[in-house]
Amino acid sequence: MSEIIELLKTLDYSPLEISLKTGAAAAVLAFFTAIFAANAVMRSSNKAAELIDGLFTLPMVLPPTVSGFILLMIFSKRRPVGMLLYEKFGISVVQSWLGCIIAAFVISFPLMYRNARAAFEQIDTDLIYAGRTLGMSEKNIFFKVIIPNSRHTLAAGAILAFTRAMGEYGATSMLAGNIPHKTTTVAQKTAMVLQDGNYKTAAVWVVIMLVISFAAVTALSVAARGKSQRKKW
Repeated sequence: MSEIIELLKTLDYSPLEISLKTGAAAAVLAFFTAIFAANAVMRSSNKAAELIDGLFTLPMVLPPTVSGFILLMIFSKRRPVGMLLYEKFGISVVQSWLGCIIAAFVISFPLMYRNARAAFEQIDTDLIYAGRTLGMSEKNIFFKVIIPNSRHTLAAGAILAFTRAMGEYGATSMLAGNIPHKTTTVAQKTAMVLQDGNYKTAAVWVVIMLVISFAAVTALSVAARGKSQRKKW
């Protein structure tokens, strides 16, 4: 026990800090973009909306390394987008914390998007028609009717997006690399110490992630119970 306590005292917690900050930033981005993306797809009668829906969901089914490779090809300084960002704005995405955020955002976005769309599909359309009858604008209907009635599912989606972003490994490794105190996340650190045969340190990181994940799952259950009031059998 004393050995574990000593290990906790000497442990470098920068990967945990990077993971938490990355997860939070990616979840916030995913929360807002996914809500407006889901709303736009729901309101669209264009057949192309289904293709866009598939595109938004695609990162959920692709291997993270594939998504990471695509992002690397987009943001590499040798490619048009990456070159433009670096030369015009001095922004470097590859091997940077910004790369961590972008990779985590792309991977977590589909979870938030699917939850947002599911929430909007469950809205009672009579509420929307009533709002229109009362002269409410579409903007007011969205913010005063749709969002309040979807808040529990949206909160659940945000929690899922955060935990997925925080634990992202494949795409982050491809785009942001594994630079200590800069882009090394808990998932990457765990893999590193395992490769070095340091199972005790790996176990500590695993326990830390288990505790955070369990807290997130509990929060997810609370959010879901807030919607359904948890029916008892």
